[in-house]
Amino acid sequence: MKKNPVPQAASLLLEKLLLLAHLRPLPAGSGGEPPAPGYYDTSCFKRGDLLEVPRTLFVHFGIYLGENRVAHLMPDILPAVTADRRQIQRVVTNKRLILGVVTKTASIRVDTVEDFAYGGSVLVNHMDRLFQGRVLGSEEAARRAEKLVGATAYSLLWNNCEHFVTYCRYGAPISFQTDKFCETLKMIIRDQRSVLASVLVGLASIVCLGLAPSTTLPTILVPFFLWMAG
Repeated sequence: MKKNPVPQAASLLLEKLLLLAHLRPLPAGSGGEPPAPGYYDTSCFKRGDLLEVPRTLFVHFGIYLGENRVAHLMPDILPAVTADRRQIQRVVTNKRLILGVVTKTASIRVDTVEDFAYGGSVLVNHMDRLFQGRVLGSEEAARRAEKLVGATAYSLLWNNCEHFVTYCRYGAPISFQTDKFCETLKMIIRDQRSVLASVLVGLASIVCLGLAPSTTLPTILVPFFLWMAG
């Protein structure tokens, strides 16, 4: 898959923002635990459905496998340090998640809808409108997800939970939210460079032509308006 030409600084910032993106806000009165089984009405979910849960900065994605089970990709350090499946299957804590981001390790795991959504709202097949004519069969999507369950490498830019579900349901690993955020960062970087360039040109004109309204005012006003517009 073709990689976007994201500046290294933007890429690093994006990776750091993920620490906030995946940190789980605790449901009110939960005491730090996910909702009890039965919190969600799973009768409206079908095997192979793509589930979305809006979180702090990003959306978390999973593939519904039936019987209150969801396959989803999460950063997690534990599969890299132990083979004990009972430990790995416990709900991923924020500490495990952060260490997984830092070490670029993850797992595609199967959890209940309650553990997957953690009290958040759940959207069903919301992305289908973007892939008209490309939606695979529900059983094919579920089988793809089941086949990939286990430890995997992690990258916010190239292998995150959205890449996983779009591969399973639409046949191609794509992350729209990552692409959009990268474009926003690049626009910010370009805007800041424009401000800096205008300041340098203005200062050079003052040095060469001396202080005068025709040189001083543009030096002040042009960077100001560029900054405001950014």
